[in-house]
Amino acid sequence: MRRVLGGFRAIGRSPKLSLGCAILLVIVLAGALNGWLRSLIQKHTGTDPMAVSPNHWVHPNGTHLLGTDQYGRDVAAMTLDGLATSLKIGIIAGGLATVIAVVIAFVAAYRGGILDAILSAVTDFFLVIPTLPLLIGYSAFAKHVSLLQVGVILAVFSWPGAARTIRTQVLSLRARSYVDLAKVTKLNSFEVIFAELAPNMLGFLALGLAYAAVGAMFALIGLEVIGLGPSGVIDLGFILNLATSSGALTLGAWGIFVAPIAIASLVFFALTLINVGLEERYNPRLRKVAG
Repeated sequence: MRRVLGGFRAIGRSPKLSLGCAILLVIVLAGALNGWLRSLIQKHTGTDPMAVSPNHWVHPNGTHLLGTDQYGRDVAAMTLDGLATSLKIGIIAGGLATVIAVVIAFVAAYRGGILDAILSAVTDFFLVIPTLPLLIGYSAFAKHVSLLQVGVILAVFSWPGAARTIRTQVLSLRARSYVDLAKVTKLNSFEVIFAELAPNMLGFLALGLAYAAVGAMFALIGLEVIGLGPSGVIDLGFILNLATSSGALTLGAWGIFVAPIAIASLVFFALTLINVGLEERYNPRLRKVAG
């Protein structure tokens, strides 16, 4: 509880950290409350925003804030659906990749020896495997690719980078006095790792989870832009693919093109602010420069 309260106090003391967390929280809430926001759009427009209608390529106006696409669907509602789907892939792939990285990195760094050498070799092996060509090949030849399948594939091949970084941090922490005290009190390796070492890296692990989730979101956007994403889902990349393939900009429908790019940029901007804020807060050298 003290660590949680200390984390909130640290956020409040850093303007960059506060702004980054606020932007990220608003985006996550918008995706989580997608159904409720869509109902508000439906009340505002008077029709189902995702239903096909004759209002093709309506420019942004008071009724359709971001306009409509070539099928008459409301772009604002599509963007909310796309954001919700992108957040789902981030949770699936980012969460699974972080769990794999944490388990492998903590066990390897704490136990050391032959086990560390084997797990480090496995990590290096997965690190050099190109993820995007595998996803493109799988998506191109599989008849139906689900969101869960894409998330698992992204997680399986995206954990090594985080594992190497976490391992480096654990190697520096395992020599601390409180770890030696935990060993003296006869705690087993599992208890030392997850009761002593992991709680002291919660901020670092949370940031790693956020970056893993965003990496998965951008990977899905890349697949959808080239038309090889999951079947039957709308995400930010699908909207971009729809905009480019239909020539939306030449028709003046800038909303369908700008909205997904703006959301993806805001997510990246928020994480950058959080990263810089944490560095200024906890890095002694930057703390002197930033005050």
